[in-house]
Amino acid sequence: MKEMTTRKKWLIAIVAACTVVTLGVAGGSFYLYHFAFEPTPKVLHHSSKKSHQTLQKNQAWLKRVTKQTWHETSATDQLKLVADYIPASTKTSKTIVIAHGYMGNKEQMASYIRLWHRQGYNVLAPDDRGNGQSEGNYYGFGWPDRLDYVKWTKQVIRRNGTNSQIGLFGVSMGGATVMMMSGEKLPSQVKAIIEDCGYTSVSDELGYELKQLYHLPKFPLLYTASWVARAKAHFNFLEASSVAQLKKNRLPIFFIHGGSDKFVPTKMVYENYRATSVPDKQLWVVPNAAHAESMTLHPELYEKKVAAFMAKYMQ
Repeated sequence: MKEMTTRKKWLIAIVAACTVVTLGVAGGSFYLYHFAFEPTPKVLHHSSKKSHQTLQKNQAWLKRVTKQTWHETSATDQLKLVADYIPASTKTSKTIVIAHGYMGNKEQMASYIRLWHRQGYNVLAPDDRGNGQSEGNYYGFGWPDRLDYVKWTKQVIRRNGTNSQIGLFGVSMGGATVMMMSGEKLPSQVKAIIEDCGYTSVSDELGYELKQLYHLPKFPLLYTASWVARAKAHFNFLEASSVAQLKKNRLPIFFIHGGSDKFVPTKMVYENYRATSVPDKQLWVVPNAAHAESMTLHPELYEKKVAAFMAKYMQ
């Protein structure tokens, strides 16, 4: 009788422990989704004072410059998306489509928009779903967004003509977005890609941040959080891989990354670079540059390099 009571106590203890663990994992999964995917106020990394000052100056320029508001419907979830289209000073069929970073918007890309405008291109700068003026209650981390950007490129062709030439450019999450686009069937008018400090995959980046911020391993939270994301945001972020998409890439691509990036670790760019086997791929790791600070550190060299690469394919 005493042995049965002891067994019963052990069974109750085990069930209680399992319940606590299950509730903890469930709570952690919902919190991770809320923290990472929902548009909530947070600061994950700080830009330099110089970068902030440059951005403010270029945002003032973006307000003044002649531009149009374009609209698109997202590839999934039927969300209304918004973009700024800044025509070149001299009429051209060449357009750069710009993808912004995490928690960003088109205004946050003002410095890059001005760079490409200065080079004589039309520029299309969308707000991703859940960002800026676009609808949505989640961040797509570039994965569902890649299909939205394919639609944006097709709109450029409809409006500007079949003789359009299109370059893709993105920074941070935007860098991942254009890399993820590279594995899709793109219009023949899309000629080249430049990505700056994009991650290898969403799970790699979230796993890295879990360890950095909370000292937690990927398992099991990333996997259970993916169930929450599938229910709430309707996509599986475990499938969201720049590396996998780059293996299908057929376009010339230029990889840029800060040598001191602690937000999207520098080692990721080497994996991205190795993933694609196109004849013309270039890599520039900028010494001492933090996350998305390569242009801030070397503005003239940065513009020279990206402009020269894109010009090779936008004839």
